Amino acid sequence: MSDDGSTGAQAFYRARDFLLAHREDYDTAYRDFRWPELDEFNWALDHFDAVAADPQRGARRALWIVESDGSEAYWTFAELSERSNRVANWLRARGVARGDRIILMLGNQLELWETLLAAMKLGAVVIPATTLLNAADLRDRVGRGNAKHVIAGAADAGKFDDVAGDYTRIAVRGAPEGWHDYTDAYDASTVFTPDGVTRASDTLLLYFTSGTTAKPKLVEHTHVSYPVGHLSTMYWIGLEPGDVHLNISSPGWAKHAWSNVFAPWIAEACVLVMNYARFDAESLLGVIDRCGVDSFCAPPTVWRMLIQAELSGLANPPSKVVGAGEPLNPEVIEQVEKAWGVRIRDGFGQTESSVQIGNSPGQPIKPGSMGRPIPGYHVELIDPATGEKAEEGEICLDLARRPMGLMVGYAGDPERNAEAMAGGYYHTGDVGSRDADGYITYVGRADDVFKASDYRISPFELESVLIEHPAVAEAAVVPSPDPVRLAVPKAYVVLAAGYEADADTARSILEFARDNLAPYKRIRRLEFAELPKTISGKIRRVELRGREGELHGADGPDGAATPAGEFTL
Repeated sequence: MSDDGSTGAQAFYRARDFLLAHREDYDTAYRDFRWPELDEFNWALDHFDAVAADPQRGARRALWIVESDGSEAYWTFAELSERSNRVANWLRARGVARGDRIILMLGNQLELWETLLAAMKLGAVVIPATTLLNAADLRDRVGRGNAKHVIAGAADAGKFDDVAGDYTRIAVRGAPEGWHDYTDAYDASTVFTPDGVTRASDTLLLYFTSGTTAKPKLVEHTHVSYPVGHLSTMYWIGLEPGDVHLNISSPGWAKHAWSNVFAPWIAEACVLVMNYARFDAESLLGVIDRCGVDSFCAPPTVWRMLIQAELSGLANPPSKVVGAGEPLNPEVIEQVEKAWGVRIRDGFGQTESSVQIGNSPGQPIKPGSMGRPIPGYHVELIDPATGEKAEEGEICLDLARRPMGLMVGYAGDPERNAEAMAGGYYHTGDVGSRDADGYITYVGRADDVFKASDYRISPFELESVLIEHPAVAEAAVVPSPDPVRLAVPKAYVVLAAGYEADADTARSILEFARDNLAPYKRIRRLEFAELPKTISGKIRRVELRGREGELHGADGPDGAATPAGEFTL
């Protein structure tokens, strides 16, 4: 494939085309892949605009948005290149300069992608923000993020009324008093000239993590760590030029950038987006069928909802399906494979990185395993007690062979950085085990794994059994204090439609768990409840652990008494 002739683009395309050529040859790809060496690189200018300038490649669909009412529109690479040039020129006239930080709070709408490309071209720094944030969240982001500009939908502009600060306010699709109207950008010039070079090490993205256990961290990514680092994500998904790729993710979170921006556009595939107000499985399946989706990615929550629908009705199901965000339970994988004839390929990554571990196309898949390290990632399992390499331990990345897809660090937090990068490794905080063939199986978050009767318990393993029961839609297992065993596994369960939260259902689930788990892993307590989640959809087990301390801890009620709403077997 052609490039614009620049050294950075040439190195980028060599790396990309190598992975495309060895898409199903894992051994060669892992052995011989090398990250491109880049000093100056601007992905929007050096890659996206180069694709757009080629008559054949530029005419391909780049973005395709299907609205909740069924209406739709699409834009080619050439059209988005031109539109983002207009936006970049207009933002520059509004005072947006290289290095300025922009809070970008938009839904799945055209302006989101225009602004991302425009900000990259300007050398500005984007702080993605979900529209679910409240004023307190926004004060934190404006303050800690040192934001100079805010771009938000008109419907969310009021959230900034109580957010102090000297920042430019730009509203999309209607501008309240005191806000600039984004629509004016379309009158700007289509010719954009950068004001200087973009260094590969320049900051591009600042992500506030979802905060499952503590205050959100501020993750810093550069003009290469995500735009180029997601070569690994392209490889894991198996994306190819011309594919139609549908990813279910909300703007503001890292996974949206993974699979709704960088990975597909690296491969010159089309980003298909469903812009819905409320998720509906049947509507999603209809879009997959009608739009000819080649590749589909969704988080476990969506997959669990999909298997409640009629999957077998698709005339042409996607040939590439993956899951990320949290590990997938085996029951979900089996049902999708039965209906579509294709196995969901699990993968592992974080806001702090692109995909590190995954089941890549054409490779044998071991049930329950996340797969093997993706080309460019050197993964070690480190025993937290000894600091030595082990068959089971914390998933870590060797910093002596630092992957390009890894963050710079946590902005403004030297203590967290020192902890995360201790001992020559980046520490993910997740625990896994590796078999003789190099396949890694997820055990759990380091702070979620617990001991019961001196046995080590992985909540994920127990949850995977629970979800096989037809009454269980979702489950979270946490340690519940016990005077004899120190702790016992307790399950918080969300019921599938049609089941009653009563003693008979609880007994059925507990008996099922007893029959399918080793005695030391047995679920001893169960409660029906909605699961507390972050606004990105991840379960906050820390809240459930705290609740168990109140119910069964030293300061809780008598351990012999069963709290109301809790069932035991």
